[in-house]
Order: sequence, then C-alpha cells, then structure tokens
Amino acid sequence: MKITLNERPIALTQPLTVNALLEQLEYQQPGTALAINQTIIPRAEWADHLVADGDDILLFQAIAGG
Repeated sequence: MKITLNERPIALTQPLTVNALLEQLEYQQPGTALAINQTIIPRAEWADHLVADGDDILLFQAIAGG
C-alpha cells in the first residue's frame, strides 16, 4: 500500500488508522492538523479513520490567529 505524506511517498505493509500511522512515524506534536485528499480529518476521528492506498496526506501545525 502506498501513500504520500507531505509530498513524500511512503509504503505501508498494512492499512493503519491515522493514530497508528503517526505513532509509527513517531510524530506526536501538539497542535497538529491533518488533511487526507484535501479533506480535514478531525482529531476525534483519527483513532478510527483508516488510511487507504493512494491517500495524499498533509500533516501541518494548526496556528490560531485573528
């Protein structure tokens, strides 16, 4: 299974949830936001949302402003 994370190709051996992917990549930054195929995935759904073959994932720091 192949995905793209921040424009970097990654091969996965099995489907993972967003949380499991971030744990595997050792990426646990507070204030992180994530979009899959240009759709924001709420943090509350990360434990259940499975990453699919071909997904384009953008991981970024959410910044509050006004």
